Amino acid sequence: MPSSASSNSVPNRSLVCGVDEAGRGPLAGPVYAGAVILDPARRINGLADSKVLTAERREVLAARIKQRAIAWAVAFASVEEIDRFNIFHASMLAMRRAVAALPIQPSEALIDGNSCPPGLGCPARAIVDGDASERPISAASILAKTARDAEMTALHDRYPQYGFDKHKGYATAEHLEALGRAGPCEIHRRSFYAVGIFFQGDLFAESWNAMAERLRIRSYRMCCDAVKLTMGQRVPIKQFDQQRRRLQRTYADVRTASDAAGHVDLVDDLLRKARLELRSKRN
Repeated sequence: MPSSASSNSVPNRSLVCGVDEAGRGPLAGPVYAGAVILDPARRINGLADSKVLTAERREVLAARIKQRAIAWAVAFASVEEIDRFNIFHASMLAMRRAVAALPIQPSEALIDGNSCPPGLGCPARAIVDGDASERPISAASILAKTARDAEMTALHDRYPQYGFDKHKGYATAEHLEALGRAGPCEIHRRSFYAVGIFFQGDLFAESWNAMAERLRIRSYRMCCDAVKLTMGQRVPIKQFDQQRRRLQRTYADVRTASDAAGHVDLVDDLLRKARLELRSKRN
C-alpha cells in the first residue's frame, strides 16, 4: 500500500493525521482510504472536500500533498471484504490500514464522519463533514479519491462494457443500464441490492439472458426500483400504494411481456410482503 514520509523533523505532538475514505456508495470496486500528516511549514493552498473539486484539480493537489506532507498513505478494502463485513466495517478497515501504513506514528487521528475505526494505535476524533473543515482530512479525502479513481479507470480496461472510467462504479443510469445488459462481473459488490438481485434464485440466469436486450434492461430496472421501494419502509400505506402504482405504470411494458413473468412475480411478491409489513406495524 503506497505511503511516504518527508525527512523534516517535527515534534510528535504536531503529528495530527487526517483520515477519510472514498467509495462507500458505488456498486463496484474497492473502498479506499487516505491518511495524511500535513507539514505546517509547507502549506498547500486549495485543500477542500474532494467531492467539490474537479478531477484535474484533485490530481494537482494529490501531487502537492505527496510532495509536501510529513507523511501520507493510501490503503483499501477489497470487494470480497465489503461483501463479507459490509461497507461500513470495510471502510473502517481501509482507514485503519491507511493509518497503520504511515511511516510515522501520528499523535492523533481526525476521522471524517461520526465513527472512529478501532485499533488505530493513537487517540482519534470523529468529525462530521471534517473533509470540508479540517485540512488534514481534506488532504486524505483527495488522496483516497484520486487513488480509487485511478483503480476504477484501470479496471475499465478489464471490464470495458460497464464504463467504469466514467462513473467509477457509482449507480448512474449508464451503469445500471450496463448491468441490465450484461449482468454483474467479479468486482461488483454482491451485498448491494442492485447487484445482489442477480443472485436471487435463477431469475437472472438463462431465461433472462434469452430476453431481448431492451426488455432485459427494463426488467432489471423494474426489479431494482421495487427492491429500493421496499427497503426500510416507514411511509404510510397510502403513500406506499401510490409509489407502488407508479412503479407498475412505469413498467407496464415489462408487466405485459411473457418473457418477464418471473421478474413480475418477484416484484409483486416483494411489494405484497412490504405492504403487509407496513400494515402490521400500523396495527
